[in-house]
Amino acid sequence: NGVGGFPTNNAQDAFFPEANKISGETLRENHLIRNEGCAECPIACGRVTVVKSGPYKGNIGGGPEYESVWSFGAMCGVSDLDAVISANHLCDKYGIDTISLGSTIACAMELYEKGYMPKEDAPFELRFGSGEAMLKAVELACKQEGDFGKLLAQGSYRFAEHYGHPELSMSAKKQEFPAYDPRAIKGMGLEYATSNRGACHVRGYGTAVEVLGDADQYAYEGKAALIKTLQDLTAALDSSGICLFTTFGLSANELAEMVSTATGFPIDAQEFMKIGERIWNIEKIFNLKAGFTRQDDTLPPRILSEPIKTGPSKGHVEELGKMLDEYYQLRGWDKNSVPTDEKLKELEVQILK
Repeated sequence: NGVGGFPTNNAQDAFFPEANKISGETLRENHLIRNEGCAECPIACGRVTVVKSGPYKGNIGGGPEYESVWSFGAMCGVSDLDAVISANHLCDKYGIDTISLGSTIACAMELYEKGYMPKEDAPFELRFGSGEAMLKAVELACKQEGDFGKLLAQGSYRFAEHYGHPELSMSAKKQEFPAYDPRAIKGMGLEYATSNRGACHVRGYGTAVEVLGDADQYAYEGKAALIKTLQDLTAALDSSGICLFTTFGLSANELAEMVSTATGFPIDAQEFMKIGERIWNIEKIFNLKAGFTRQDDTLPPRILSEPIKTGPSKGHVEELGKMLDEYYQLRGWDKNSVPTDEKLKELEVQILK
């Protein structure tokens, strides 16, 4: 929120004035029971929280983490942290992804408020800012209850498409965005658009460099190379079984050494990165065979044409075209996003084409 890249009200804006009410500090002060982590992890990024009063009193469980607070909070215009925590706990109970569901509910709220969705199709008023409506929608989607719940469970693209406005789904390849607005954080737009599994922040995690690091969040220059490098790195990292959140202070050299020690197969940083690049290209070929094309490496019209209205990034849009061709060139792909024979031969995966 502080850098103006916090999608709000289904990304109609990217700054949430009430962000302090759902902040990590507020969560810690009023709801945290304890931190917890995986076995022997020194970071312990998990947490157990509880709602202590009000209509949701007694709800206790894991999280919520940043993405969940955003999706049920700012994305839905909700500043009621009790409702956000309760929505997260319900998703944990049913095994539902919080990013996709929160974004889908936000999409439904916009469709409802703009009159694109008949009022009788919603079992209650779906308005931005209503924690009660957001939580009711979570429960209906988790249970796939009624026509409304079943449609919500299909995700934002199919929900919006049903009402004739797929452009209001904040997604890439029909997968919902996480909590970083590409209009304010330029490299994230390229990352979302080119991710093989649809919009994703951990297939690259460019925000670690653009927001938490030294890169200029508004610059386009150098972002194609940055995102390609980070995508290759995280692809190799994911295949190794190492948790991404433990590696922000580690280089490719150190990661290669760890993998070599664990497996007994010596590799250096260059080979580690090549493994990631090979994985990325194999996934790309799979997508091409499934019918994906360059046209699928894109973002919603809102992100490309509607400027952010308020906050530090006011006036910005994402100009994806400034990065996409360079990205394909750096990848060794043609302008249709197809890996060249030379690149596949270099990666020893030419038979898969």
